[in-house]
Parts: sequence; structure tokens; C-alpha cells
Amino acid sequence: MLTWQVLHKIARRGVAEIIGEDEFGKRLMEGLPLRLKMGFDPSSPDIHLGHVVGLRKLRQLQELGHQVILIVGDWTARRMLTQEEVERNAETYMRQFFKVVDPERTELRRQSEWFGSFDKRFRGGKPITELLYPLLQAYDSVAVEADVEIGGTDQKFNLLVGRELQVMEGQRPQQCLLVPLLVGTDGVQKMSKSLGNYIGVEEPPREQYGKVMSIRDDLIISYFDLLTDVEDAEVEKMRQALEKATVNPMKLKKRLAREIVGQLHGACQRGEY
Repeated sequence: MLTWQVLHKIARRGVAEIIGEDEFGKRLMEGLPLRLKMGFDPSSPDIHLGHVVGLRKLRQLQELGHQVILIVGDWTARRMLTQEEVERNAETYMRQFFKVVDPERTELRRQSEWFGSFDKRFRGGKPITELLYPLLQAYDSVAVEADVEIGGTDQKFNLLVGRELQVMEGQRPQQCLLVPLLVGTDGVQKMSKSLGNYIGVEEPPREQYGKVMSIRDDLIISYFDLLTDVEDAEVEKMRQALEKATVNPMKLKKRLAREIVGQLHGACQRGEY
């Protein structure tokens, strides 16, 4: 049931911006199933907590009865991939995705389904300019008839192009839900495997726990906001306690680490720490 509290959780907590916010709220209130799009680069087989921020938002919407479409970007990947690599990485992705999203309400699609006509030119080594990549990614929204697309704030342009293409194709433009970029364990840059400042979804519980304990104190609240279901009121109390120095940050990090490990590895793992 869509209550004010649920709507707040979806549209406010862990959200940087919603493009088409009034329409987004209206369509949620209508109660009809929406198609929720999120794309992933299959260049690497692993995902990390930075990806989980958006995946959690998808799960929240799934719990209201909406359908998720995860798109494997086998055409806009950062490097050329063989079909075997795409299949292998996609299989690994699904195992990790389903630690967060509901597989019963998730559909997996690949860009090659609708870009196959370019295959001979692309595989033959003919260049596709960087300018075309946002357009190719945006066309995914047309191909799957997305109602809502979720992405990081660094993907805003691509999501907006998707809206424009849908209008040109006579479709209802998608709403764009932008989530903040999670700061990595270095405390400076966004979480990224290439920067080595990530916490992997499939890392063993003790490694995840240790990495969470290593984050800077000023990231504790944002991690609670973006990666846990701890109630807003309790998170606010934590924020105030940190500001007033009435709580040891290590105590809150232990709670945070237990919440994250429990989410990805099960409640039994949470109890071990």
C-alpha cells in the first residue's frame, strides 16, 4: 500500500533529484505497474555498494508491484567484449543483483537485442564515436518502453536524452530518478573498482565488515541513508550525536557494518559481529 511514509522513503531518502517528479508521484498513486529501467556496464563481472544504492530503490518500487528491467550494456561497454564474456558477466551480475532486487519481478535485457543491425560494422572494427554512446544508451528506454529510469547523478544527461527519444517515438516520457554517488572507502571519490575504493557485493562477510569499519567518520550518516533501512528518526539521532560528540563513531560503524553484511549475506551473518 502506498502511504505517505512509503512515498517519502521512495522519493526523498537516498534521492538526489527526480526529473518529472509530479508525474512520478501521480503515476505511483495510480497504482498501475510501472516499468523500471536501470542499465549496467558488463565490462567487469562485479558490482559494489555504489550500485546497491540504485538497486535498493528498485527493490522499494518492486515491493509496490512494479517491474524492473535490468539492461546489460553489451553495446556501450567500456571495452569490446566477446559473447562469452558478456554471458559470463551477465550471469555473475544476476547472482549479485538478486541479493537486493526480487528476481520474480525482474526482467533481463541486452542492448544487442535492438542494436543487432549495427553488429557487422561494430564487430568489424568500424568506429562508433563517443558522441553516439549517450544516444545508444538512451535508445534503451525506447526499446523497453521504460516508465522510470534510475541512475546516478553522473548519468543525468543520458537519462534526459532517453526522455527526448521517447517523445520523438510517441511514447510517454520516462521519469528520471537520480541517486547520489556513494563516496568510496578513500573518503574522497565515488566508489569505483578502477579506483580500488570499493566494497564488493560478493566479498566475504568479514571483508565487507572490515571495509565498512574503515570508512571516514563523516561518511557514516550518508551510508546509513543510502544503504540501510534504519528509520529516518533514528538516523537523525545518530547525526546529532556525532555532531555533539556524544557517541563513539566506532559504535555506529559497527551497527552500520552489521546492517550491510546482514542485508547481503543474511541475518545469521549479522549476528556474528
